[in-house]
Amino acid sequence: QVQLVESGGGLVQAGDSLRLSCAASGRTFGSYAMGWFRQAPGKEREFVAAISYSGRSTNYADSVKGRFTISRDNAKNTVYLQMNNLKPEDTAVYYCARRSVALLGTDSVGASTYDYWGQGAQVTVSS
Repeated sequence: QVQLVESGGGLVQAGDSLRLSCAASGRTFGSYAMGWFRQAPGKEREFVAAISYSGRSTNYADSVKGRFTISRDNAKNTVYLQMNNLKPEDTAVYYCARRSVALLGTDSVGASTYDYWGQGAQVTVSS
């Protein structure tokens, strides 16, 4: 069983930055791609970013491209989401998830391709 624990959420003002962390249990972290999703109140969960098992490949939603950066440290079993120039529309609960395969693909944006999920971290951006 894999456990994912997010941290680093909080309340910030528009234009500020936050870094989310997601710590994973187990010894297979470095073998799987990872992703971040978010869900705003009254909206469906949406894809934010993904990173391949090695960190060499990344993928971003258009809404965060150029502002958010996903990275990973396999030695620490941790994936990060650096969020810069935050906007009120970024307000959501952010979830990290483990993809069921090592590489990214056109289906990386789909939640069904991820098999383990964290409990979520609240990010609130005030205007």
